[in-house]
Amino acid sequence: MVENSTLGRFHHQRLDLRRWVPAFFTSHKTLLTFLWIAAFASVFLWQRNIAGGFLVYGGIPARPMPMLRPMAFNLTDFGGVGDGVTLNTEAFKRAVSAVSKFGKKGGAQLNVPPGRWLTAPFNLTSHMTLFLAEDAVILGIDDEKYWPLMPPLPSYGYGREHPGPRYGSLIHGQHLKDVVITGHNGTINGQGQTWWKKYRQKRLNHTRGPLVQIMFSSDIVITNITLRDSPFWTLHPYDCKNITIKGVTILAPVFGAPNTDGIDPDSCEDMLIEDCYISVGDDAIAIKSGWDQYGIAYGRPSMNIMIRNLVVRSMVSAGISIGSEMSGGVSNVMVENILIWDSRRGVRIKTARGRGAYVRQITYRNITFENVRVGIVMKTDYNEHPDDGYDPMALPILRDISFTTVHGQGVRVPVRIHGSEEIPVRNVTFQDMSVGLTYKKKHIFQCAFVQGRVIGTIYPAPCENLDRYNEQGQLVKHSASQNVTDIDYDI
Repeated sequence: MVENSTLGRFHHQRLDLRRWVPAFFTSHKTLLTFLWIAAFASVFLWQRNIAGGFLVYGGIPARPMPMLRPMAFNLTDFGGVGDGVTLNTEAFKRAVSAVSKFGKKGGAQLNVPPGRWLTAPFNLTSHMTLFLAEDAVILGIDDEKYWPLMPPLPSYGYGREHPGPRYGSLIHGQHLKDVVITGHNGTINGQGQTWWKKYRQKRLNHTRGPLVQIMFSSDIVITNITLRDSPFWTLHPYDCKNITIKGVTILAPVFGAPNTDGIDPDSCEDMLIEDCYISVGDDAIAIKSGWDQYGIAYGRPSMNIMIRNLVVRSMVSAGISIGSEMSGGVSNVMVENILIWDSRRGVRIKTARGRGAYVRQITYRNITFENVRVGIVMKTDYNEHPDDGYDPMALPILRDISFTTVHGQGVRVPVRIHGSEEIPVRNVTFQDMSVGLTYKKKHIFQCAFVQGRVIGTIYPAPCENLDRYNEQGQLVKHSASQNVTDIDYDI
């Protein structure tokens, strides 16, 4: 599990900064000195830019692309044209082929310069860095005839939206090692508008493809880029190990962009997601591990995942989800320091009979809701199945889930845990929770078939299904009944 050794120091430094800044500017002499230094620095930088012989983008020179591998190539070396019209698929393929020859020498880097680089899907190779310059945009062609068809994922047995094959991703890789996608916040744009329209009109015969999909791979780093307008799921690591996703912005319209999940770790192990901003048309993050009997047979869990320091929004679904496809199991997940704003749901676990497996050892800490309809959701009747071959007696296990330091405002229902007699939710813990409500109703902390505890005082008052403990860990009151059903889906 990834350890968060710097978190405490981060909070301390942030608090010190808040105390220092007001004191600094209380002296007008200090403020004038600060402004003088800033003005002098601006002139110095302007003169240096002039001395360099050229000005770019209003006086700011283009940042040089750093050498991150022993060898580097530019896309233009292979015939790439960044005019937004020329199709660059062959240029990307030739460039990746050149990079592949340096695998035993530390790998190579492919630089994508500023421009709009239209392309059909292409594959990456091992020991490769794909570097997107500032103002570089890789554009996915929006005509599906250019997108190759691939077999269904083995843990899904089905193309998620249609039987049979599925479209591949714009940027794809399988059985890779040591791959980096990074840059000066360049963009990969899936131009999903055409895909979304055809999907709504039922004009597609195969499941839409993700924007970026890496499969059966290890040692993957994706950082400092923007991903936007994916046809389907945006970033989909599948059956991968040792993945870092950091400083990534993921965007899609919050309405009218179906299934544009931000990041979908799927049967992945040892993963860090941090310092990202995600605003999309479905779940911002959805941890998965296969679908019904296919996921059970494949048997690859998602485990050892740290998600921290994120700002996310999902007006259609949830900020952070687990499931509903979790038939390989999900365990040992830490979700902390998350702001979820203007969303339909905050954090959600969703499953159903037929899924099998488990969701366990899940920790949520320091979660903030801002204008969220339902804060915490657990749902055990998410009955969407690939086909009729699933086993209705394959019942998932939900247990060992904790929520510590949950705050926010503008929330209609803070908690809705909908277990069932067949799929009860066990060993749930709430501590240090205070959520401002926008909707007053008798039942706002909703429970059904839940066993667990509340430690200390929380607001709003918890449901009767949970045992009450004081801050010292002493039992104050036993639950009235763990099977009380108090779910109201009208709000």
